[in-house]
Amino acid sequence: MSDAPTTDETAPRELARLASADNFRDVAGTGSGYPVASGGHVRRGVFFRSNELQLSSADATALSELGITRIHDLRGQMEIDAHPDVEVPGATWRHVEVSGIPMELVSGLEDSTAAERVMRQVYDVFVRAPEARAAYAELLTELATGPLPQLFHCTAGKDRTGWAAALLLEIAGVDRATILTDYLLTNTFSSATRQKYLGLIAEHLGEDKKAVYEPTMVVAASYLQTAYDAVTELYGSVDGYLRDGLGLDDDLLAALRTRLVDYDA
Repeated sequence: MSDAPTTDETAPRELARLASADNFRDVAGTGSGYPVASGGHVRRGVFFRSNELQLSSADATALSELGITRIHDLRGQMEIDAHPDVEVPGATWRHVEVSGIPMELVSGLEDSTAAERVMRQVYDVFVRAPEARAAYAELLTELATGPLPQLFHCTAGKDRTGWAAALLLEIAGVDRATILTDYLLTNTFSSATRQKYLGLIAEHLGEDKKAVYEPTMVVAASYLQTAYDAVTELYGSVDGYLRDGLGLDDDLLAALRTRLVDYDA
């Protein structure tokens, strides 16, 4: 397994926003990185998360300059075909599919309550579906063993990506309240994109439909809690989910922690 990375020695303390990928950010947070229970901080410049990489030339160059070696695309094939990632020089693209929001359910939404129910179902599937568990196991294994730094993303960078980021922070030893706060940052980072799509909904479906569809465009504490509830029901704890649900062994989890946690920050 890999020793602790040295990428943090040159990583910027504050990461510039990308104009063409508004939910791009460092999994570790800002400043010295999120504090962990063992006394260290999550190491900056190791793992990055994002929405789809419809990048401008300048933003593709910015990612290349961060040294990104691998990009893990969690989207389905139809999503990829509709909006393929822009190539990032020096990075290898990998497809690790996790099912997202079922379009057949979203298209028939009648009210916001139904939309929220669909979103909770999505997070429940992340934990219960064997295909989702296999994909998250593959992603975490690559993050633990592949060259650094690495980036993972889905379409909006909020649900499939949000659960992956939460798992990394859990492995690092970040407290649950901080994980939730980090998860909810999507609503701030992606507010302009959300307003753009809500405007299109109002234009094509009517102003009253904005409230119906908005729950599918945000993250909410209840969504993330649904995944945690399924973890508790099926595996007893996040540790049990990682070991028994995803099949990750002690060595691999230790390798991830080594990469994630910096005791010198």
